[in-house]
Amino acid sequence: MKLSQFKFNLPQELIATYPTKNRDEARLMVLNRKTQTIEHRVFKDLVDYVKDGDVFVINNTKVFPARLYGEKEKTGAKIEVLLLRELNQESRLWDVLVDPARKIRIGNKLYFGEGEELVAEVIDNTTTRGRTLRFLFDGTYEEFKQTIFSLGHTPLPKEILEHRDNQEVLPEDAEDFQTIYAKVEGAVSAPTAGMHFSKILMKRLELVGASFAELTLHPGMGNFRDIEVEDLTKHKCDSEEMYVDQDCCDIVNEANKRHNNVFAVGTTTMKALETAQTISGKIKPFSGWTNKFIFPPYTFSVANCMITNFHLPKSPMMMETAAFAGYEFLMKAYKEAVNEKYRFFTYGDAMLII
Repeated sequence: MKLSQFKFNLPQELIATYPTKNRDEARLMVLNRKTQTIEHRVFKDLVDYVKDGDVFVINNTKVFPARLYGEKEKTGAKIEVLLLRELNQESRLWDVLVDPARKIRIGNKLYFGEGEELVAEVIDNTTTRGRTLRFLFDGTYEEFKQTIFSLGHTPLPKEILEHRDNQEVLPEDAEDFQTIYAKVEGAVSAPTAGMHFSKILMKRLELVGASFAELTLHPGMGNFRDIEVEDLTKHKCDSEEMYVDQDCCDIVNEANKRHNNVFAVGTTTMKALETAQTISGKIKPFSGWTNKFIFPPYTFSVANCMITNFHLPKSPMMMETAAFAGYEFLMKAYKEAVNEKYRFFTYGDAMLII
């Protein structure tokens, strides 16, 4: 398929800039692949589509305050750094994105916080925007992380900030931009489908007989970079770190053996499941990196249901969703979502595909 096939008209006012007041009261569009029908519900109605023995696979990654604001040495020029991933704990090496990147060169020093609380040196140019930084910090690793956390800001996507009146991250975003079951630190982007789950809804699902299997995939900024090739087979995804343990494998494989439904909560979860699958369709423990890029046509082997958000045009998440729902069906659903004024993107409404 071609990149241009995933273009659609999305009015700017439909990009949600804040979450719904109650997580589980976002709107829910339900797509039934078998009947090719669309229902309009509320997220907490999810319990109506679940039966005893069904499994929800959730991504327990936790977003950390990965956006730093600082200054360049000598000139004092304002810069923004997004921490992508830690390369070496002992050497304090990080892959980062720098904005504006144009004037940031190898050897430059960058200062963060009052009184140069944190200093970093640019040691490599990895891409046009990316850099490798070495933080010059004499304290312990725990003190270093505490400093990062005290200076860092919640890495809300620019598309949200640009449409807010004050274009600022709010204190409540630290909690809102996180699932309630987040616990394994390392994400610079939230697994947004999971943000609709509340403690009450999860308890209701358990009372129906559903269970939860956890895995970890740390979403990176590659999900939000523009795809620059028309031929999708030529697109290379950024690698993302992921872990699937034996407990998760046992719960999912047993559910499939029983012919229960397996709900993948989010595109990151679905990507992790498909990465960890074997030829037989079972999943096995996995620890490492994935650069899997899923777009139509694609045959899924593990989960038979999917929960996701409404994604931006031409995004990898939209392509993965189209592969699961069926391209034509998803485009029809997105057209209806725009007409019905569903809220799109990270803080937006949800979709259940069964």
